Amino acid sequence: MAFTVAIDGPAASGKGTIARAVAAHFGFAHLDTGLLYRGVGFRVMQGEDPLTVAQNLVAEELENPDLRGAQVSQWASKVAVLPEVRAALLDFQRAFARRLGGAVLDGRDIGTVICPGAEAKLFVTASDATRAGRRHRELLRSDPEITFDTVLADLRERDRRDSERSAAPLVPAEDAVRIDTSDMSIEEAVAAAISAVAERQ
Repeated sequence: MAFTVAIDGPAASGKGTIARAVAAHFGFAHLDTGLLYRGVGFRVMQGEDPLTVAQNLVAEELENPDLRGAQVSQWASKVAVLPEVRAALLDFQRAFARRLGGAVLDGRDIGTVICPGAEAKLFVTASDATRAGRRHRELLRSDPEITFDTVLADLRERDRRDSERSAAPLVPAEDAVRIDTSDMSIEEAVAAAISAVAERQ
């Protein structure tokens, strides 16, 4: 039986951590759809054509640890505004969402565009300062020189681009359960998400 959980939200809101935990709890498959755009952005950084990359992206490429870098994040946001790239990746995501046994997808337009008929929808958010702090701590591991202010500025620019793009902007689905993780522990946020999904089963 197919059961789709759509989890949307801005960068560093906690949606990826929540999505993985929800998938593990219910025994569902998980797809971080942002990795698709990071995969495209990574190769576009090297001079390749975004549409060609999107049409030929393979799952194995998403395992590259370099996709998590700050520069790739910016390129992912840039290619994500291209309607033809989004269209090329649409079928991949929708097929994953309806796989038997259930699926959790997290991204920015899952509940509104990719899976508007998802059985459960969550919109995970947090304050700018909270999100920048999380991302800063994460990036310090690979770049000890990066500053909080730089991360905050990059995050706000990415939010602006994601929210203002004409193709599938970052907005909550009308029927999504909103979870603000600003003042929540990981355990509290995961528990809230699991409860919301369980109510839809």
